[in-house]
Amino acid sequence: MTASSEPLEESDVPTATRHGTAITFGQGVAIIFGANIGAGVLSLPYGARNGGFPALLVALAIAGVLTTASMLYVAEVALRTKEPLQLSGLAQKYLGNTGSWLVFAGVAINGLGALIAYSSGSGSILADIFGIPATLGSLLFFIPGVVVVWFGLRATGRSEQVITIAMLGLILLLCGWTFIGPGIHAEYLNYVHPYFIIPIVNLAVFSFIAQYTVPELARGLANHNPRGLPRAIVVGMCATGFLLALVPLAALGMMGPANITKVVTIAWGQELGAAGYYVANIFAVLAMMTSFWAIALTLMTNVFDRFRWPAYGRLEYRLAAIALVAIPPFIIGVMNWAGFVSALGYAGGFAGAIMSVVPVMMLHQARKSGDREPEWKAGWISHPVVQALLVLVFCLAFIYSLLTAFGLVPDGWA
Repeated sequence: MTASSEPLEESDVPTATRHGTAITFGQGVAIIFGANIGAGVLSLPYGARNGGFPALLVALAIAGVLTTASMLYVAEVALRTKEPLQLSGLAQKYLGNTGSWLVFAGVAINGLGALIAYSSGSGSILADIFGIPATLGSLLFFIPGVVVVWFGLRATGRSEQVITIAMLGLILLLCGWTFIGPGIHAEYLNYVHPYFIIPIVNLAVFSFIAQYTVPELARGLANHNPRGLPRAIVVGMCATGFLLALVPLAALGMMGPANITKVVTIAWGQELGAAGYYVANIFAVLAMMTSFWAIALTLMTNVFDRFRWPAYGRLEYRLAAIALVAIPPFIIGVMNWAGFVSALGYAGGFAGAIMSVVPVMMLHQARKSGDREPEWKAGWISHPVVQALLVLVFCLAFIYSLLTAFGLVPDGWA
């Protein structure tokens, strides 16, 4: 990765703060971390139970490095562009309508898949905690989620930062409690079944997908701290990878593959007693909330970009956009039309392929016809070998999702 030394002209500065959307480096890291630490971390232990913890580490390494590369490509493309466009807007500028619709489909499929999972997952957890109907639990989750997204990027960034700190405290408490208290069993962690690594990679792809947040970060950082953009991505993704490995280490190591539940905190909390149960499930709800905010916000702004709706000054367009983002996943989730883990797996495969291939194409085109010379460029990470590997792995994940959707994968993979 390299940095350009060319002076920046005022007219070339992206309009990051045009609508008061400037964010700090810490808020940028929190948005990346919050977007990633959601349903993925809650379902990875269950998804990894057949392949084993070492297979999970391999899957996380592959998906994490390649997704970070893809996000850095988007960062360079955003820095080469004067307008603060979302991912679908960048694709339209550099790849035309087809590319724009493909990216919009990827953002929508991934976003809606995640929000459906949060609708069903949050309802189950809140119902279990308070003894209320799951539908009411989902509603109690969606209301604060939608309110923060309504107020935009700055409100989301500040909320993410506060909740992320609380979430980190809770998960470190849970893991420490597990290691010092009941302890972990080596036999639950040292088995490996490579045959099952493919479905784990597919789920890991979903857990790391956050390319759609990069234009939001560019909108908040590019004007006053452009070199903070790639740093925020790398720091946010490293923190994500650490936590995605730590939670399965503690939960799988303590309970073993036979006792893991689809939402890991349910069984994990029960194993630690009443207090542990509440800590684990409060963490789960906060994790879903931070991810909900990041995903719903970027999905809403992509709706503005794709349909060329005004994001500011027209209440009816903002209401329509947030209704599109919130209502369908809420209904599908509470009606149980998609399972928690299967919703994540399908979304990860479909969206991962689109959001990995398109940034490669956008990077090539932006380097030829971008608006300006960026303050930062993706260096070695944009080597053709890395690009080819990225496209290959994510396209295979897409094929896996297709085969899964039609029931054509072997037993134990779905």
